Amino acid sequence: MRIKGEIHAREELLVDGEVEGVIESESLFTIGPNGKVRANIRACEVVIFGSVHGDVEVTGKIAIREQGSLIGNIKSSGISIDDGAYFKGSIDIIRPDLKAAKQAKGEPKIVAAAS
Repeated sequence: MRIKGEIHAREELLVDGEVEGVIESESLFTIGPNGKVRANIRACEVVIFGSVHGDVEVTGKIAIREQGSLIGNIKSSGISIDDGAYFKGSIDIIRPDLKAAKQAKGEPKIVAAAS
């Protein structure tokens, strides 16, 4: 199967065919061993068993498995690359914003401190 265009998903997504375009997932996105993706990817988590040609931005972690390959830039908070995997590009490790995380949990925001 070959898909060309934009994919937007809220649930986990597995691609084991050919996809070209833009992919956005609010959950786990997996490229199967037969998957060939030529797209920029934005997702919570990405696992690559097949091949990806494009930039990948994840809020969580990305994993490139043993036979997987990625040609493109990565922006992620964590990464794992197995022995036997192929990667060509740059990696930008982002740290979660601790202040934003505390505010999301309901902790009060400090606007000004007394001196």
